[in-house]
Amino acid sequence: MQVKATEPANRLLRAWQLAVLRFAVTLDDDDRMHVLGVAGEVDRLGGAAGDAFHFFRRTTAELCQAISGQDADQDAVIQRFLAQTDNVRLKRAFEAAIARDRTPPKLVASRMKPSNDLWRGLPSRRATGT
Repeated sequence: MQVKATEPANRLLRAWQLAVLRFAVTLDDDDRMHVLGVAGEVDRLGGAAGDAFHFFRRTTAELCQAISGQDADQDAVIQRFLAQTDNVRLKRAFEAAIARDRTPPKLVASRMKPSNDLWRGLPSRRATGT
């Protein structure tokens, strides 16, 4: 029974993470407002009386400032978010979205091969007799 009770909370938490990713990609104010709205919904799931629980709204505001480059402690804020993200694909997508130098991530860069090796190892047409 307890698994079913946490399922909506997990979905809302994933929606929050995806909204943060969307803001990281677009840096649009509408996306910032959306992620803050989702953060408010997650905070309401905390069940605290009134407006006492505001962890996700505060964290979202910090993240948005860090992603925008307006926070002096932006690397620590972003690393904390990444450390708390359990989905590897989401983590990689977020890292790619916030990459400042726009170089491909290591995983992609290690797979890229120079094009001059494309035909290496294949027999030439003359060698096959055709």
